[in-house]
Amino acid sequence: MQESQETHISNHLDEIVAAVSITPRKKLQNKLPQTALFQPPREKLHLCEEKAKSYSSSHEYKQALQELVRCVALTRICYGDSHWKLAEAHVNLAQGYLQLKGLSLQAKQHAEKAKEILTNSIVHPYNDNTDVFKCSVELFHTMGRALLSLQKFKEASENLTKAERLSKELLQCGRIIKEEWIEIQTQIKLSFAQVYQGQKKSKEALPHYQEALEYIEISKGEKSLECVPTLRELAGVEQALGFHNASINHLLQGSPTPGAQTGTSLGPVRNGAAQQEAHLIVLSRNPSQEEAAVSAHSVACAAVASGRPEHHDVAEQYFQDSMANLKDAEGIGKAKFLSIQDDYCHFLQVTGQKECRRRGFDSWSGN
Repeated sequence: MQESQETHISNHLDEIVAAVSITPRKKLQNKLPQTALFQPPREKLHLCEEKAKSYSSSHEYKQALQELVRCVALTRICYGDSHWKLAEAHVNLAQGYLQLKGLSLQAKQHAEKAKEILTNSIVHPYNDNTDVFKCSVELFHTMGRALLSLQKFKEASENLTKAERLSKELLQCGRIIKEEWIEIQTQIKLSFAQVYQGQKKSKEALPHYQEALEYIEISKGEKSLECVPTLRELAGVEQALGFHNASINHLLQGSPTPGAQTGTSLGPVRNGAAQQEAHLIVLSRNPSQEEAAVSAHSVACAAVASGRPEHHDVAEQYFQDSMANLKDAEGIGKAKFLSIQDDYCHFLQVTGQKECRRRGFDSWSGN
């Protein structure tokens, strides 16, 4: 474990050195133009910030991380060692590390550095600066996420609570608008849900997933692709709580119908339709065959998880749909097809459909 941690830190240092190096690299995409070498630091900072956002939006997280490291260095040059903008740069870098698996410790370290800077910054003339307090909200949330990844659930919850309380105060004081607060709440509620789910407390996680989804639907729309990851996490919680019947009934209806009661104090299981909603949203956006296959597979697995004979037809239908989308795939797609086929055949075997199992193999292998 110690050796693994040292390896991560070593890799972390190597990446920082590579990121701030002025040596040109052959494989670096979107190289800085020659004129950028002579730009003022603030212009370079703005350029690096824009590139970091662009890389993140296209899921090129390693490249984004390099730009975020440059942003920290340039922010220090532009604003000094004790300005709140340097804290913001460290928070952004911490978020960049959280996008890469296994670098949560580095994220925590940068969040701690940001906290140290902000502690010294919240004095005149920054004590009435809304940006400082908005940065503090981001800091507490980012620290909470880092601690969650490190499985320090109590500390994670404490930081998320601080972020939630401060964002509410900013809204009440008119420092942020309602739409901005909703965006913040979405992320905080989702993180709270993940804290509870990380502790196998599905009952406590469920209402937080519900609230997060409601906020996403308010800000992005009910059919937004941004709903899909939350819907899928929601479905996992629902299955863990044993709400299979409500879930599969919604699947069979073809569209969500809120209102099935769970029999607990949690109220209606709006999440019963989670997998179906996610699948319908994906299909409505002209997905690739691989995306459609993965989505259909998740619905099939939800049906299988119920363990109820009346849901076998649903599972079989979505297994077939999933494999149909990948039957001509190559490479990674072929590997996914074989994995889904294994799940399908296991399902058929468990449900006693051995003859059907053989026919399934022959059909999808072209024999």
